[in-house]
Amino acid sequence: MMNQSFECFDHERSVQQIAGSLSCAIRQVDAAVSLLETGNTIPFIARYRKEVTGGLDEIALRKIEDAFGKARELAQRKTTILKTIDEQGLLTAVLHEQIRSCTDKHVLENVYSPFKPKRRTRAAIARERGLQPLADILLQQKVLNRSRSDVLSPFVSPGNGVPDKEAALQGACDIVAEHWSEDAETRRWLAGQAAGFGQMAAKVKRGKIDSGRKFEMYFDHQEAVKRVPSHRFLAMKRGEAEGVLRIGLKLDDAFVLRKLTPQLAHNRRFEFHRDLSATVKDCYERLLLPAVESSVLQGLKEKSDEEAIRVFAKNMRELLLAPPAGPQVTIGIDPGFRTGCKVVVVDGTGRFIDSATIYPTPPRNDLEHAGKTLSDMVSRFDARLIAIGNGTASRETDAFVTEVIRSRALDVTKVVVSESGASIYSASPLAASEYPDLDVTVRGAISIAHRLQDPLAELVKIDPKYIGVGQYQHDVNQTLLKKTLEREVESCVNSVGVDVNMASSALLSCVAGIGPKLAQRIVDYRDANGRFETRRQLCSIPKLGRKAFEQAAGFLRIRDGDQPLDNSSVHPESYYVVKQMAAHMELEPQRLIGDPTVVARLNAADFVDDQFGLPTIEDILSELAKPGRDPRNEFRVAKFVEGVDELTDLREGMVLEGVITNVTKFGAFIDLGVHQDGLIHISQLADQYVQDPGDVVTVGDIVRVKVLEVDLQRRRIAVSRKMAMGA
Repeated sequence: MMNQSFECFDHERSVQQIAGSLSCAIRQVDAAVSLLETGNTIPFIARYRKEVTGGLDEIALRKIEDAFGKARELAQRKTTILKTIDEQGLLTAVLHEQIRSCTDKHVLENVYSPFKPKRRTRAAIARERGLQPLADILLQQKVLNRSRSDVLSPFVSPGNGVPDKEAALQGACDIVAEHWSEDAETRRWLAGQAAGFGQMAAKVKRGKIDSGRKFEMYFDHQEAVKRVPSHRFLAMKRGEAEGVLRIGLKLDDAFVLRKLTPQLAHNRRFEFHRDLSATVKDCYERLLLPAVESSVLQGLKEKSDEEAIRVFAKNMRELLLAPPAGPQVTIGIDPGFRTGCKVVVVDGTGRFIDSATIYPTPPRNDLEHAGKTLSDMVSRFDARLIAIGNGTASRETDAFVTEVIRSRALDVTKVVVSESGASIYSASPLAASEYPDLDVTVRGAISIAHRLQDPLAELVKIDPKYIGVGQYQHDVNQTLLKKTLEREVESCVNSVGVDVNMASSALLSCVAGIGPKLAQRIVDYRDANGRFETRRQLCSIPKLGRKAFEQAAGFLRIRDGDQPLDNSSVHPESYYVVKQMAAHMELEPQRLIGDPTVVARLNAADFVDDQFGLPTIEDILSELAKPGRDPRNEFRVAKFVEGVDELTDLREGMVLEGVITNVTKFGAFIDLGVHQDGLIHISQLADQYVQDPGDVVTVGDIVRVKVLEVDLQRRRIAVSRKMAMGA
């Protein structure tokens, strides 16, 4: 064993590499890593530690956290590999340094390949039969000046499974093929060929043509590995998972063999040159190509997963930050046919008030009673909004509500909202704890109403995978998906802020530094002791320590409390700065809050001290000018065209208004109110070239489109935004 350390993690070197790859200063990365490793959250660092990190935002901090995590994982893998090779007695100083200095996990695995514990391969069996010495002769490729028979005869051993010379030669060639296939340089070259010139190929399996029609475009598909987009690769992988497609890597085999053969079987005068040339072909087809194919497919999968998750997270962010209708009395309707429509009323704080079941749709069509019930609920509770779920019977229910509002002259606004995931929430333990005495269908209607009042507060109760704005979310890396979406939810919640006296435990758990257990303790404390009057009261909650308070306090809001600053994003640690500002103006601190004219007279540089620099002081002044400002846009409702309720109502050339429901790499989907989303292909999103659909539209946008084509048989709608922008 070598007397060397197997510890491979180098903090300083990792920081330098991350700084270089992200174009950040080394001191910024070092500061960010230090803050993260001492238990600080990304939202807290981005908002309240700008001086320390040089103003790094959440995106940069996430990249640093991820890169540092990958550096640690790679170091741990190196340590494991070094120990394994050392235990075999094969670790040399050169190999030790080669492994320690490696920066790519795929290259690292190629270096390790010859030393991996072997399964029972053809080469392993040949070694057991004593054919390694013969393989060594073949690998040396030195002219022997002996007959083939003389070389092979000593290795014939019928009792040991080598009945003749041909068997001995074949076994030795199996060892040679495995040896060649484990050469790191050969694998690197072939990987380069695959990345630069390889083709991703898909074929339909025999007998799957009829049952796999949804994958028809991939029945005989081929495209360059370096150009295949993530959504197509994931579609092919799904086809493979469902047993419809067979996918793989295609290379120019003739070219590869022309290059590999003289490199590996290099001595044409060697007595076994022809056998080694055949072994090159066997090595390539049986070992090298499958290994490189596996590596390429794994790389494509990782890249596609990351891209799909990035798009999913962006869409979800837009949905979570959709404009709230606000604290108005709202009626929620969960549409249905046979079982009727569940109708609920919630007050401006979201508290459940009343419920009813109406039957305005087939088979009962009890329009008179349903209309009276709905109008009575609107009048009795002075409802201002009606939220209608967009699932089964949505359009029929929407038409019914429209007629009730018109015929009875009700002063109420109706909105169709997405109910994706509502059924999952309504049957969840959280819903049962919130509404233990209500049926799951009533809980679903409450969720629909809450989604209109405040989408963020309601959607955090649902596993993000079921919100309905992603593609292939069940096919991608689930660990990475969960981590990414949880980060996005946390970011959205903290950017808006949370009313600690109103929030559910689900919403509180997303606040920086809180988590599910502390969130429930906050709710329990609130239930037992009444509303919080100051942020400092949170410190009385068991297990909510100094660190948790530091991370969370700036994102928690207390309306109408004892301390006006508690309803702002000014952190308690900097309240003294506001007092200094007020003293400078000879005013009471509360006079500064919400008065932009007074705040504008303050010079930020006058209040910089050893603890807080100019960025934080400027943030404080901005918050004082407009305290508790909601970053979300103003609430607006899409206007669906009356009489266009079904796919059959659409006609080419129609110009309609709709809501963007999903954004992908190839375009965006739009709800036109006909039970089937239309597709705005990337080429139809704008008059100018669009590289990424997310650059021009986001989930929740209300846009006008022109109908290009309606395919009734396949239920597909093609629309154009650029042809309707001026219509």
